[in-house]
Amino acid sequence: MNFSFEQLLAFVSVCERQSFSKAAISLNKHRTTIGQVITNLEDQLAIELFERAGRSVIPTEDGKLLYLYAKQAVEQAKTFDKVALSLSYGGLESITIGYTSFIPHPALAQLRSKLLEDFPTMKVNFKVMNKDEVVKALHDGTVHIGLTVGKDSKAIDSLDRTFLSYARFKAFVHKDSPLTRLSQDEVLTGLKSNRQFVLRSLLDEGYGESSIFSPDYEVIEQLSLIIKFIREGLGWAFLPQSIMRSAYATENFVELKMKEFRLAPQIPVVLLCPHSKQIGNIKKSIIESLESYLD
Repeated sequence: MNFSFEQLLAFVSVCERQSFSKAAISLNKHRTTIGQVITNLEDQLAIELFERAGRSVIPTEDGKLLYLYAKQAVEQAKTFDKVALSLSYGGLESITIGYTSFIPHPALAQLRSKLLEDFPTMKVNFKVMNKDEVVKALHDGTVHIGLTVGKDSKAIDSLDRTFLSYARFKAFVHKDSPLTRLSQDEVLTGLKSNRQFVLRSLLDEGYGESSIFSPDYEVIEQLSLIIKFIREGLGWAFLPQSIMRSAYATENFVELKMKEFRLAPQIPVVLLCPHSKQIGNIKKSIIESLESYLD
């Protein structure tokens, strides 16, 4: 059997929205057109794909099974289109990178230096975003590269996903904090009874349970501000272990060792981008620049 892309796209859209009208709006088609496309597909397959109930259409068991394959075919077709389109264009003049706020600034500075070396005329914009914002922006073309958490990744998607590593967090305090004088057996209790600074992005991405130890905690938007607070001895925080590899945060910083070290957050970091020739070259440079920070 031969199926058109229009049929598969309409089928997937109706499955996801459970409405001919909503599917028609999303595809910029008339409702009757979408209804006829689905009817023709059902006739062609000799299978009932939907149960009609008033204005709602619910996928049948056969419809649910075929949806998985139709979705994959649609995403592959979109990827083919994007890659083919990218081959007809030259290098990008400007890109925007959406990144999660717990990535240390020295890592981003090294990334920028690498891109300057490999693409000297390209402008690079950086924007702090959570994962949902990154994915949406990648699909609408306002972001070209996403550096974000790998939690709840979808198996079927038109984006190119590269797992980078786990961002391992450790507890840090000022070197003169009383917490530094506790034994490893006492550190956990000490953390629970002292002021903690929590990075907003950890909560936004669903890591609140593993990130908050103390009932006396304050939520901070910027990683750099948390670092400043620790330098001033105002409290403690979980920070990426890799942050200690530069002078960015080492002044007056001490990592607390505790027996329950596995309780600290360990967050998978992924690079998301469209499938394209130009982005592929940029992606390679970015991965090379981040290797020393993400391990």
